[in-house]
Amino acid sequence: MSIEETVRNTDTTAPPDPEAVAEPAPPVHRPRRRGLRTLGLIAVAAVVGLVGGTAVGYRVQADREPTALPPLNQPGLAYPAKPLPKGQEPAPLPAKEDHQAKAQGDLRKLLVAKPAGAKKDKFADNVDGWMSVPAYASDFKKPGSALDYQLDLGIRRVAATSWASGEHRRTEVRLVQYRSGDTLGAQEHTEDQQAYMPREEYARSEGTALKGSSNGRYYVFPLQREDGYLDIYEARAYFHRGDIAVEIFMFDTKKISEKEIRSLAERQLGRL
Repeated sequence: MSIEETVRNTDTTAPPDPEAVAEPAPPVHRPRRRGLRTLGLIAVAAVVGLVGGTAVGYRVQADREPTALPPLNQPGLAYPAKPLPKGQEPAPLPAKEDHQAKAQGDLRKLLVAKPAGAKKDKFADNVDGWMSVPAYASDFKKPGSALDYQLDLGIRRVAATSWASGEHRRTEVRLVQYRSGDTLGAQEHTEDQQAYMPREEYARSEGTALKGSSNGRYYVFPLQREDGYLDIYEARAYFHRGDIAVEIFMFDTKKISEKEIRSLAERQLGRL
């Protein structure tokens, strides 16, 4: 029996549960209004008072000296750090600081390195670090719908790495890159996967925020047990950086700690 047979893939097309229809409330008799004239006079007085107070406030502001606004830039974050002479254009960012430039090169170089002692993954579905878009879509419960959805998001390419360790542990990391356009593919895909986790058959979890990422979350699934199969533990992580969505999967017959999936996600985040 292989660990691969136990993979539970998410389905972004699952519809939400329909809301229960509330019972109609019994009819109630509206109470008769009283004192309409008095209420009207009070309302008019309130409006006059409001308008008068506003006018006084404007007059006070008009007599004051204008207050200078604080600078919009934040020290230490501007590029270049110091103002340039008039007419001089700033030099391009160094390649090591330009995240967008790194993402346009060999995407495989941004994948986290395999740990020391890791073994070859005999269930790997990537070839030389690349995963075709149809192969990527085939890992979903409804491959046809998943493929259409990914094409609509503007999927461009998928870089992947995987390895085996211990007796039964398998780990896979995928970088799913999307094309530039009106649709924020990486963000939408990541948010869809995270939104599905609380409804996933085995996850049923909101996950934990990933430190260092404004959008990342990691998940540790409860034990998955079925007759005729080994007990399976699973952990995942989802986050995005720019036009790249990151997916991390870990499977084992032994319990996976939060520290293990979090540490791997943080290392991959640091590569982007």
